[in-house]
Amino acid sequence: MKTADIYVRVSTDEQADKGYSQRDQEERLRKYCEISCIDIRNVIYEDYSAKTFNRPEWAKLLILLRKKRGQTDLILFTKWDRFSRNAGDAYQMINILSNLGVDAQAVEQPLDLSVPENKMMLAFYLAAPEVENDRRALNTFNGMRRAMKEGRYMGQAPMGYINRITPDGKKYIAIREDEGPIMKWAFEQIAMGIVSTQQIWLAAKMRGMKRGNKSNFWIAIRNPLYCGKIFIPKYKDEEARLVKGQHEPLISETLFYKVQDVLDGRSKIQRTKIKVDENIPLRGFLICPKCGRILTGSGSKGRRDQPYFYYHCTSACGTRFKARELNKSIVQYIKEVAEPLPDLTSNRTL
Repeated sequence: MKTADIYVRVSTDEQADKGYSQRDQEERLRKYCEISCIDIRNVIYEDYSAKTFNRPEWAKLLILLRKKRGQTDLILFTKWDRFSRNAGDAYQMINILSNLGVDAQAVEQPLDLSVPENKMMLAFYLAAPEVENDRRALNTFNGMRRAMKEGRYMGQAPMGYINRITPDGKKYIAIREDEGPIMKWAFEQIAMGIVSTQQIWLAAKMRGMKRGNKSNFWIAIRNPLYCGKIFIPKYKDEEARLVKGQHEPLISETLFYKVQDVLDGRSKIQRTKIKVDENIPLRGFLICPKCGRILTGSGSKGRRDQPYFYYHCTSACGTRFKARELNKSIVQYIKEVAEPLPDLTSNRTL
């Protein structure tokens, strides 16, 4: 009686798209072995793609076959695409198994590989699934590109937008009520050219921007989607271009291109000198802990005509701090976190 290891393989996408299941394959293989009077030694379950043989369970099986030569006569699987989807790799692996005294066989596509002509049929069995996958991928790519030409955004919505589906099943993006205004504010701040993009990103996070990171933010402010345009990349003879999107723009084209000029250094912002009041030097640099707005500062006279200075919010939240106390706290904090500068002329520190 011959002895076989049965190989059951299914990848996650195949199980979702085609309905393959490990249980169904195992049942068919066990039934074949029962009818053919083949003894089953091991059942190998693989949840990995068949593009290459770099699969965890297959690697363990090869080690076992090398250690225990002569104990397995066959490796059985349902179809050849369960074994491999690459003809070159498949022929090489069949030779490796043959040197170990093991034959590979698909129970639903049986082939006698000792007959040279059957290798042509094997090539067809291996190539057909790969061609099918390539065709499916090409159809998906063409469909997405066609949708983009129609002005529909494909993929996960960027910061400030959210994915939606119409009643008839069409996907689109809409402005998020929480993130949209923050992204619009970020574009306006960048266009002013006063502070760096890094600082604006940090301020956007404090305002409530939860999704994405700094890299995503940098990619986002370069995306013409925010001014209502869809970018179509170059493909074959078609040049890259912009088309009008079907989604609602978050900002105007004028603002978007002004931001691009600032980022590229083409726009020179004329910065005016600001006179700083030594009593409230932090005015414009503090953020309200309640509403997230920038705190301003001002002074008021007391009963003895002595001025008192405060940092306060312009909104109705009523946030208010004594300037003298807050200034002292900031200075003390800087002293605590500041590292001593090295003295390059001696071994001591300044």
